[in-house]
Parts: sequence; C-alpha cells; structure tokens
Amino acid sequence: MLATAEQARAWEAAAAVPDPEVPCVNVAELGILRWVRLEDGVAVAGVTPTYSGCPATLAIEMSIEAALREAGFDARIERVLSPAWTTDWITEEGREKLREYGIAPPEQAAGSVRALFGEVSVTCPKCGSTDTEKLSEFGSTACKAHYRCCACAEPFDYFKCI
Repeated sequence: MLATAEQARAWEAAAAVPDPEVPCVNVAELGILRWVRLEDGVAVAGVTPTYSGCPATLAIEMSIEAALREAGFDARIERVLSPAWTTDWITEEGREKLREYGIAPPEQAAGSVRALFGEVSVTCPKCGSTDTEKLSEFGSTACKAHYRCCACAEPFDYFKCI
C-alpha cells in the first residue's frame, strides 16, 4: 500500500512506462516494476528483469528513471534479482492486453512441471482455439515462442512461462 500521495504519483509515473519489446503492456502490468518508494526525496524504483539476458533491461530502467524525472522527482533505479521474475506476476489486465495485441499470455503457473518442459496447451489469441502447434521455440523475442493456430491458420507469439 502506498503511504503518501507523492508515492502514489511516483508509482503512477513509473508504472505508465510501456515495455519496449511488448508495448501493449506497461512495466507494472508485466510485473517487473516491483515497488516505488521515496527515500530522502528520491523516488527509488525496484525493477526485476524478465530474465538475466533480456536485452531490454537497461532501456526499461532508463525509461522508468526518465518518467520519474519528468514527473518532477530525483530518481534512482534498483535492479532486484531475487526473487526472480515469473510470468505469474503478469496482471490479469496485462494478460488481456497481450491477448488483444495478438500474443498468447502464459497459460499455466510458471512453477508447473508442464510449463518447465513445454507440455502446455496454448490458446490462440485470435480465435480462442486450443488446436495450436509450436513452430519455433523462439518468437519475436527470446521470451516468446512462435505458434500457429490449426483452426484459423494464424501465426502468433506465445509468452513463455518462466
């Protein structure tokens, strides 16, 4: 719970930053913005990368810092590595936005054995069919796989469970 109006304003500024690789969701909906707090007049944002090799991590951190500065705050970013980010942190609103954008959101909890070994039923974000097939382990980014719907024949990305 945010304690002050200034903290709430800082959170709102940071949370509005879109993910550069998946711009339909913001960093709060994706679950990588962990917290924003005020420390001696500085807005400090905790950010957890989606995975250790994500090429967008620095761009995201810089965008959050810039958003906080544009909102009138001195700003600092803290990279939070533990606990590691999980697709379970994507909000319901974020999942719906991914679906509307044409990316299938993660289907199962990240800790599931099926998710770890790729035995997952992926729902087509276009028509809702579960008759889909994996075309490639990697889609437009390393955190997504590329699928095709056998019902409507549309290709789509699937945001992999992590």
